[in-house]
Amino acid sequence: MDAPWWQTAVIYQIYPRSFADADGDGVGDLEGVRRRLDHLVWLGIDAIWLSPFFRSPMADFGYDVSDYCDVDPVFGTLDDFDRLLADAHDRGIKVLIDWVPNHSSDQHPWFIESRSSRGNPKRDWYVWRDSGPDGGPPNNWRRAFTGEARWERDPETGETRRVPVPPDPEADTAAWTWDEGTGQWYLHLFLPEQPDLSWDEPAVVDAMHDVLRFWLDRGVDGIRADVIHAIGKDPELRDDPPEQAALPHATTNDHPRTHELLRDLRSLFDSYPGDRMVVGEVYLLDTAKVAEYYGSGDELHLSFNFPPLYTRWRADAWRRRIEEVAAHVDPVGGWPTWVLSNHDNARHRTRYGTEARARAATLLLLTLRGTPFVYAGEELGLEDAVIPGGSAVDPGGRDGCRAPIPWTADPGHGWGPDPWLPFPPDAGIRSAAVQQDDPASVLHLYRRALAARRGSPALRLGTLELLPSAPGTLAWRRALDDDQRVVAVSFSDDVADLGVEGDWSVEVASDRDGSESGAEAPATIEPDTALLLRPA
Repeated sequence: MDAPWWQTAVIYQIYPRSFADADGDGVGDLEGVRRRLDHLVWLGIDAIWLSPFFRSPMADFGYDVSDYCDVDPVFGTLDDFDRLLADAHDRGIKVLIDWVPNHSSDQHPWFIESRSSRGNPKRDWYVWRDSGPDGGPPNNWRRAFTGEARWERDPETGETRRVPVPPDPEADTAAWTWDEGTGQWYLHLFLPEQPDLSWDEPAVVDAMHDVLRFWLDRGVDGIRADVIHAIGKDPELRDDPPEQAALPHATTNDHPRTHELLRDLRSLFDSYPGDRMVVGEVYLLDTAKVAEYYGSGDELHLSFNFPPLYTRWRADAWRRRIEEVAAHVDPVGGWPTWVLSNHDNARHRTRYGTEARARAATLLLLTLRGTPFVYAGEELGLEDAVIPGGSAVDPGGRDGCRAPIPWTADPGHGWGPDPWLPFPPDAGIRSAAVQQDDPASVLHLYRRALAARRGSPALRLGTLELLPSAPGTLAWRRALDDDQRVVAVSFSDDVADLGVEGDWSVEVASDRDGSESGAEAPATIEPDTALLLRPA
């Protein structure tokens, strides 16, 4: 069965600051990524997605871009990128880069020109408006990153949940900043240092398409489009309704104009050879809305569906998520995505509360129908780092999940003497070097699961059928032609009947060291474990 590479791939997200440090300055870089490509080959990864490495003042650690077509010196040079790209391709690894289309840095030459005068040719490249009737911002939109958060452990479930801390009522949470020089407000759905580009301006569309051509011509295989659903704005800039007025507008914006822009974007990518692709960050937390961003096969190739990222470790909750995808994404011909951790959220090892659950989630992630995304470090079972008071650097409170990856067991863990963030807990025993020598490690579990996925057409492209299962468990069948697999996941605290009909043997068990492969499927499933079964 022919399929584009991005349907069968496992895509590995790399946050360059935190992945690998080649020059010893405590910040990860592109050369560090290149030197660790063999780790990804050994693991069984098909593609990497690089979070931003472009020139930036780093107000939002690279998501505030001041030059879309150059590498920030902290990460290296364009030559470093070209070497990384070539070496990845030599190893059969595709490369995606992050693209930030909704906003630039306030230090980008485009914005510097735009704010220089009302008559500047680039004035309309950004969203400028006069004051509202009360002399304040033009509308009630709120920006992101206005409040902190704390993590609380639920003593009954063992899960850790993010609890938002409301911003100071006196704090400025508006998505607008006043510019004294020109006497108008500019829009920023995120930080004031991240002014929103106006995609209603044809010159902006042309300029951003030129950015994409620059990287596509260099040979990148695709992009991850940051907050792509927000590029189309309501031209009347109407107030958010009362029920949304306390939310960041970036999480609620969903305008038809965006779909027009995405169709043009798709045409650009389809004009290149080699199945170039776009995966979009559609942060709407509504699977039905997310499905609309596939269009009629003429918008996004893939769309992140974030509700699973916030799903509790419960069988009924995960059944609901799987059924939502089948109900909304499948009918439009979309190909699903699955993600458990990323650079914006606590790692699922931290959220779920135990290593057993995180190990079981490995088989959950890698056997559902769709393209799985693995966040660097989850294959090591990393938890979020503990950030001492006063040491936080991220305006959105996301430092914990961005801690440096420990490569070795020594105190420096393969980094310079002063890494930009503290290491995660138990970094020595969680290091890649230690886990490579331990067949029972999380790292080897990921490797076994990835090998099983790669060897099964059913797991890569087959149908998914939910099966009857005991309370507190889920089971599903993947099938394509003569190939079949069954997956069972226990979310329970108790031993449960497996209840799978037919003759099956174990291919991968989340709580074992690999020696279980080929054993007869058990009659029961242990608490917080998962089994991948193949025909006996």
